[in-house]
Amino acid sequence: MDTEVPLSGGRVTQGVVRVGDTVRRPAGAASSFVAELLEHLDGQGFTGAPRYLGRDPAGRETLTFLPGWVPAGFQRWTDPQVAEAGALLRALHDATRGSALTGPHPVVCHHDPGPNNTVFHDGRPVAFIDFDTAAPGDPLEDLGYMAWTWCVASKPEARPVAEQAAQVRVLADAYGLVGPARALLLDAILDRQARNAHWWNAHLIASAPRIATEDQISERIAWSHREYSFTATHRNVFVEALR
Repeated sequence: MDTEVPLSGGRVTQGVVRVGDTVRRPAGAASSFVAELLEHLDGQGFTGAPRYLGRDPAGRETLTFLPGWVPAGFQRWTDPQVAEAGALLRALHDATRGSALTGPHPVVCHHDPGPNNTVFHDGRPVAFIDFDTAAPGDPLEDLGYMAWTWCVASKPEARPVAEQAAQVRVLADAYGLVGPARALLLDAILDRQARNAHWWNAHLIASAPRIATEDQISERIAWSHREYSFTATHRNVFVEALR
């Protein structure tokens, strides 16, 4: 029998393990939709996501294991890495566009396409994992979150804001964002930062058990507010870079 190796890093779903060349995940409320989505993506030839293999005898979701490296946290990325991430996100969205999975929305969004949910191979982002929060939505929901988590940082040691803004432009170009939607990207970043603070605040006031300690949740709320304030303060720099 293959050994179960715990996979750390996930905040939404606990108890994820690797078994040989597969990943086993506890089933949840979103499992049926995620299974349909992954099967659809596989049918569309999209290789940037795990393949769904069904349920194991314990009732856990079984997915293919994607070899590579998943960053533990946010860091600086090169322009080519950011561009490839943007192109990967566009390919994901295009693979769902016009499908029965989108409902009245344009695409199915991953809703958490940060570097910590991205598999890298030879230094290149090649796939997304953890589709727990995937749902129909607008592309800007994902692109705003990606621009924030891949390109924008308020910490003192971060690169200058002009360089961050230039990298947001690299992402928008690689995704193929044009027309009126391009002018809305900055607001999409701010929206995701505000929503992140709200999401963590909901967990702070929730009953135990929580997905993190009270101190960890409080820090993530404060960080989200700092990121929002930084982005809003330098709004003109980001907007100018996207023109």
